[in-house]
Amino acid sequence: MKPLIETIVQALVDHPESVLVTSIEDERAITYKLSVHKEDIGKVIGKQGRTIHAIRTVVYAAAARQPKRVIVQVDEKG
Repeated sequence: MKPLIETIVQALVDHPESVLVTSIEDERAITYKLSVHKEDIGKVIGKQGRTIHAIRTVVYAAAARQPKRVIVQVDEKG
């Protein structure tokens, strides 16, 4: 799942080398934290959150057969 998220986000941003996806797994869910360059946060989130919503939709569809819930979060620290 990490390569999928990285590929999608790297195509959207101006600083693809700054894209970092980390995963945290517990017994019920896998959380992917997405960190990008501070200038690219707006591009990843999009107007009214439409871009991040679309990214989440693709990731959730790809993870539909996994037994654990998948969560995608944007780390806004930059």
